[in-house]
Amino acid sequence: MGHEDRFDDLIASLGGFHRSWLVYLGIELGLFARIRDAGEPGITPDELATATGTNPEAIGAWSWATDAHGLTRFDDGHLTIDHDTAQILLDERRSDFLGGQFVHAVVASMDWGGMAAFFRNGTPILDRPDRYRAAIERLTRQDIAVFFEEVLAALPQLTVELSHGGRVVDVHCGGGRWLIAMARRFPQLELVGVEFEADSVARARVTIAAEGLADRIEIRAARATDPGHSGEYDLAYFQYALHQLSDAPRVLAAAWAALRPGGRVIVLDWPLPSGPDEFRTRHGEIIAGVQLDELYQGTALATRDQFLAWFSEAGLPEPSTIDLPSGASVFLAERPA
Repeated sequence: MGHEDRFDDLIASLGGFHRSWLVYLGIELGLFARIRDAGEPGITPDELATATGTNPEAIGAWSWATDAHGLTRFDDGHLTIDHDTAQILLDERRSDFLGGQFVHAVVASMDWGGMAAFFRNGTPILDRPDRYRAAIERLTRQDIAVFFEEVLAALPQLTVELSHGGRVVDVHCGGGRWLIAMARRFPQLELVGVEFEADSVARARVTIAAEGLADRIEIRAARATDPGHSGEYDLAYFQYALHQLSDAPRVLAAAWAALRPGGRVIVLDWPLPSGPDEFRTRHGEIIAGVQLDELYQGTALATRDQFLAWFSEAGLPEPSTIDLPSGASVFLAERPA
């Protein structure tokens, strides 16, 4: 790459920082949703400010900026958004939903004031505010869509068995969104969420009650190493969770012990690329950035080989591995019937 091409490449990256904030504001303040709902006629910046309770001058600047970045069209004083952009940024039911990725990236960066010190001394931050865990839940809504669109498609027998009922635990369940989606898709299931973060437990219980599902979903405030009693579950599920837990083998062993004969452990995660070629992709760029934040908080994404090693150390059989179209991977181990 020549000097001028490299300059253009780096300038685009600098613009990407501002673009991420424009997307975050558009999602968090409901701006994109209002523009989408206005349809083909569009909406003026003043109308948008009134509808969202925001500052007109700031919305005017945001309008020009989002047009400059190709996120909206600002013509004849009216803002519109194309169908594909709206879907990718707003539709949480799709496996290509990226709105949560933008929200998480921006919210995570709000804590990066000590990043340089971390690089010097290697000491991670001890705690993160509740907004960070709320942002993680926005991020993992893409994972919920991946589970329903890609995991179940790859495991048709699992879909059949879940339709007949059973008892399922989501370990490190966060705000309980996957449990809610499962309750609606599979009405015969009994569902348990295990969570040790107090704010996430409270948020999950409130959300589940608001959805009218408190009679079918139980949220337990407990450690990941204590998911339930022996033989309690037909499925133990980890969604973007196992790599964040301090003793992954011990957690897997506890989940395995809580399974009935024929039960399964399923881990859905986004493994770290295993080599330079995997990193030199758009997906690799994102994963590398996420890893920086993970290390800063004292956790770390793991390679596929590391996940396999955790299963082995926990005494579980070698899991089946399925690499999904989205870039996520599934690790599946099944107890003998």
